[in-house]
Amino acid sequence: MKRAALIVLGACFLVLLIGGGARFGIGLAFKPMVEELGWTRGQLGLAVGLYMVVSAFATFVGGRMADRTSPRFLLGGGTLVGGIGLALMSLVSTPWHAILFYGLVFAVGNGLASMAPVGVMVMRAAPGRAGLANSVAMSGISVGQLVVTAVLTVVLVAVGWRSVFIWLAVAHLGLLALVMPALPAESQQQRTALATEGLDLRAAAGTRKFWLLLAIYAICGLDDFFVVTHVVAFAQDKGVPTVVAGNLLALMGLAGLVGVIAGGALSDRFGPGRVSAVTFGVRIAVFGLIVVDQSPLSIAIFALAFGATFLVTAPMTVLFVRDCFGTRNLGALSGFITMVHQIFGGLGAYGGALAFDATGSYDPAFIVMLAASAAALALTLALSSAPTSSPSARSTP
Repeated sequence: MKRAALIVLGACFLVLLIGGGARFGIGLAFKPMVEELGWTRGQLGLAVGLYMVVSAFATFVGGRMADRTSPRFLLGGGTLVGGIGLALMSLVSTPWHAILFYGLVFAVGNGLASMAPVGVMVMRAAPGRAGLANSVAMSGISVGQLVVTAVLTVVLVAVGWRSVFIWLAVAHLGLLALVMPALPAESQQQRTALATEGLDLRAAAGTRKFWLLLAIYAICGLDDFFVVTHVVAFAQDKGVPTVVAGNLLALMGLAGLVGVIAGGALSDRFGPGRVSAVTFGVRIAVFGLIVVDQSPLSIAIFALAFGATFLVTAPMTVLFVRDCFGTRNLGALSGFITMVHQIFGGLGAYGGALAFDATGSYDPAFIVMLAASAAALALTLALSSAPTSSPSARSTP
């Protein structure tokens, strides 16, 4: 792999490490915030849910812009805006503050500096090993979950949840100063290398595969952000100490790192459909486990096994789009699919909070996630048998 491509991979990895780690900060601070401020979990869950929706639209916009320009500007601008939103989160005192600072400001920044522009940039830099290259870049999210949450757990215990957001904001500013200047500008040849053929969003929406992909990624998002938002609070409810529960979230990041790298390498060999099917099979098993047994051992098994599946489908988004619809509108289509994933992730985060407020338990939500994962497995198998769009239907540059 050429030096310029390695620099792109490293820079994208660090962007997602900081941005991805920041996304998990709210899960770490969730219970201390509502207890200190006297909020319900639903009130803070609304801010998280809004974040998911707003960042989803920002991801789509970022992906669409990445098709036509260099993602470098998007990554830098998004990192700056996201850091501002996190700094303001350290000052919240009422629910609308969290809705504005986290649900809107941080959401816009984190959505622009996200997987959709990164996917386009990495595909342009390393088209020959797209699965592995995207997995390496996006493993930054898992490393961020591991490293950032481990560090912030210590910060949380030592000086409180407000400092969690201050340190995340500082990390964003450091990222701008250190990484952005090193990121090479793309040539016009790189920008047009993938724009040979492919369906646009409207044409893709006329295919069966498009809607199957949307359904699969919607369920994936529902699972993902219910778990990462509430797993620490759930573990604490079951008597797991705060530090152990926080480190459990960090260890999920380690498991996710292994899962995403392995998934990327395997998808280059076997295709993204088979790897996705295995992913949902594992989720069915662990949701079934936690429904019937909520001992500390089962919680640990659940968290680590789910963590191994958490990011597996993320780098496969661009692979599914490439294989099903071509590469001309890679950013727009992968951004749209990621947007749906994020919106349903917001529903998972907010719905889990509402379920707890209504019943005092996460059990109903776990049952819903079990059924949803089973549906996702069936949809993934159906995707593999769906007809591929004919080349004649593809739009021309």
